[in-house]
Amino acid sequence: MNLFATLRVAMNALRVNLLRSVLTMLGIIFGVAAVITMLAVGAGAELRIQEQIKSLGSNLMIITAGARTSNGVRIGTGVTPDLTEDDATAIGREVSEVEAVAPTYRGSAQVVNGNANWATQVFGITPDYFVVRNWSLESGRMFEPAELSGAGKVALIGQTVARELFGDSDPMDQTIRIKNVPVTIVGVLSRKGQNMTGNDQDDVIMVPLSTARNRIIGVEPGKQRQVGMIQLKVFDGESMSEAEDKIRSLLRQRMRTAEAQPDPVTVRNMTEMLQAQEESSRVMAMLLAAVASVSLIVGGIGIMNIMLVSVTERTREIGLRLAVGARSRDILTQFLVEAVTLSVLGGLIGIALGVAGSWFIAEIAGWQTQLSTASIILSVSFSAFVGIFFGFYPARKAASLLPIQALRYE
Repeated sequence: MNLFATLRVAMNALRVNLLRSVLTMLGIIFGVAAVITMLAVGAGAELRIQEQIKSLGSNLMIITAGARTSNGVRIGTGVTPDLTEDDATAIGREVSEVEAVAPTYRGSAQVVNGNANWATQVFGITPDYFVVRNWSLESGRMFEPAELSGAGKVALIGQTVARELFGDSDPMDQTIRIKNVPVTIVGVLSRKGQNMTGNDQDDVIMVPLSTARNRIIGVEPGKQRQVGMIQLKVFDGESMSEAEDKIRSLLRQRMRTAEAQPDPVTVRNMTEMLQAQEESSRVMAMLLAAVASVSLIVGGIGIMNIMLVSVTERTREIGLRLAVGARSRDILTQFLVEAVTLSVLGGLIGIALGVAGSWFIAEIAGWQTQLSTASIILSVSFSAFVGIFFGFYPARKAASLLPIQALRYE
């Protein structure tokens, strides 16, 4: 019997027992759907973290003032403004692993444009800030040297601020008031999206560092060089941990911190934090896929059970086919084709359900998902393997029947 005839006989057998065939496929259907959906959810989580890494900037470190004890009271991180612009300059000069250093001064402010107003974050920055954060302008220009040194009343605004204050109008060269200080908009920042904590990075106004300290946010007397944080970027290929150790050592020396005292600053390695989160998401995705794949094993066992029942029910038919000239390998091939057909067909239906499930989770639950061709191919291939693996024993049992015994089976 040729392969085409074997396929035709196998498909006829499945069609005759249609309900049993459908019930047999359920395990494979839901198994494949679960695997595809879980892999899509995991890939979506990884993609979101990668987007956050990209939005933050590569090899990013953030330095803030450390905790301090004052009159027996432990004051929290970032409360004491110990960092200065000179510390940032020293880091850029003495730590060879550092590509760019951006001292930053931050505060909140109510911003007004005509009848529109908006509460946002105001950042005092230097040009290196855009190198560190891998941020560019959508329109306009950067700050000029004279504006940076002379506390120029100019600003760059994020996409959210532009939308809230100007709607669909062009904000370029328009004047807004930040804490009653008139400021001219010279540029609009490109879109950044949310950061790892869910905050909108586009809800921001950038002004020169000197402008923030002297005109808008203000500083304490005697702390004209004060900054709130220092953000820096390490060269690609350089060790983040080694750079961090050098920075800590340098700042301890500059701040005259004794060995027994804790570090005067807090250094956060944002890229490593996000990469650790990405690795956790990847492991969780693989775990979910592994759990979902158990459904495929269960479905394979179901196929084997049903095929064994089918062999028992069709013993006389098998004996008759053997008696009229069918070979054992023809019987083996027929039952294997039936098992693989059930698995592959169930896998194809499972793909449709998996794609629909991924879409449902993305639309209804609001989770980011990403379907991949590799996960679909893997699921279908695994389902076909399940059909071959679990269908082989029933097929071999059918092929090993003796014609006389099969014909006399009741």
